[in-house]
Amino acid sequence: MPRYDYDLFVIGGGSGGTRAARVSAALGKRVAIAEEYRFGGTCVIRGCVPKKLFVYASQFPEHFADAAGYGWTVPEASFDWPTLIANKDKEIARLSSVYESGVEKAGGDTFHSRATLVDAHTIRLEGEDRTVTAEHILIATGGRPNPHAALPGHEHCIFSNEAFDLPRLPKSIAIAGGGYIAVEFANIFHGLGVDTTLVYRGKEILQRFDMDLRSRLHEEMTAKGIRIRCHTIFERIEKRDDGMLAATLNSGDVLFADEIMLAIGRIPNTEDLGLEAAGVETGARGEVLIDAFSRTNVENIWAIGDVTDRVQLTPVAIHEAMCFVETAFKNNPTEPDHDCIATAVFSQPEIGTVGLAEDEAAKRFANLEIYSASFRPLKHTLSGRQERMLTKLVVDAATRRVLGAHILGPDAGEMAQILGIALKAGLSKDDFDRTMAVHPTAAEELVTMYKPTYLVKDGVRTTC
Repeated sequence: MPRYDYDLFVIGGGSGGTRAARVSAALGKRVAIAEEYRFGGTCVIRGCVPKKLFVYASQFPEHFADAAGYGWTVPEASFDWPTLIANKDKEIARLSSVYESGVEKAGGDTFHSRATLVDAHTIRLEGEDRTVTAEHILIATGGRPNPHAALPGHEHCIFSNEAFDLPRLPKSIAIAGGGYIAVEFANIFHGLGVDTTLVYRGKEILQRFDMDLRSRLHEEMTAKGIRIRCHTIFERIEKRDDGMLAATLNSGDVLFADEIMLAIGRIPNTEDLGLEAAGVETGARGEVLIDAFSRTNVENIWAIGDVTDRVQLTPVAIHEAMCFVETAFKNNPTEPDHDCIATAVFSQPEIGTVGLAEDEAAKRFANLEIYSASFRPLKHTLSGRQERMLTKLVVDAATRRVLGAHILGPDAGEMAQILGIALKAGLSKDDFDRTMAVHPTAAEELVTMYKPTYLVKDGVRTTC
């Protein structure tokens, strides 16, 4: 008779947790997974997927406007927020069911219950008032928006979670933050006709992205009518008798808005999880501490995804899940590879990027070649839209290896995925130059920039 009820018990039904559960069950392991809310986690339920649907919705006003240059007469359009919410909910429910059924079809058990640790091998299913045991336990509980509890009046604010289910579309919104979540929602709400202000404490939005993309996106967002206030923070939030919110800034100014959204980072979901009872160590932010193979200090307990506070991206959690399966059940110890991760910011225009930004590359390499092109996409020539596209390659002058590729413009995220393969393979600028262009496309600029725009020597830009 087996010593434990399960070979693996997964706490958390997000992308990483369900992948680990499904693949392990398919190997013939006895697997169970518990999710206290809805299967799919942050990405499917309250993150990437609904966000991208909202991005699509917010782009239609520009599409309607651009159509005139191509001979189309578009009647005056109107937008219905409840319709978007209802259709989004329908799609999210479908995807959530797919995630759960995938585990079950592979032979795993699923529980709609909060799960907590009793000890290193025992899990309590709170919703069923019983315990089960497992040889291995995988913590994949993800993270949540930082509530910024030190901000007076934070209880009046919304977060990315609530933004997907607002009962009505606000007429005005102020968003605190300068990361990709804040920037994306600023563009979403503006595109849906909401008067939008972005408030960020730093000197420029999207810290850690390439500076040229950051500053160009700032310019484009401002040109569209989004107000961006850098070097600025909220000092307190007050709710007025008429329902409006008043945000006092460190400058002394007061912003008035129907909604105020805080998008100032995320924190791991580890509170009241029973980690102390099981002896699992956590870090200063509550993150589960793990080694290079995602194992905690307790030999049979592992953790992946946002709860470890490594790289907070859905594909990374899935990759870590696959590495966990290799290590725990295939006798093939595999470290997750977090190097050269392609990513996108679904702003308008959007960003696609992979590899090192120029500033970071300059710290690691003595001599760089920078190839950059700025141009109006072909589609904008007839529409009359003045928005420009930016493509940029960061190259190590000594080896000619492409260290970073950065794009601002339509379909930048799609291009970044393909560029991720090229940079991961370590391709050189010569490999790019030997590649035939696809014409007419914006992506052809990436293989037709033959002469450096400028050089960077010991961190200083110089002419060629």
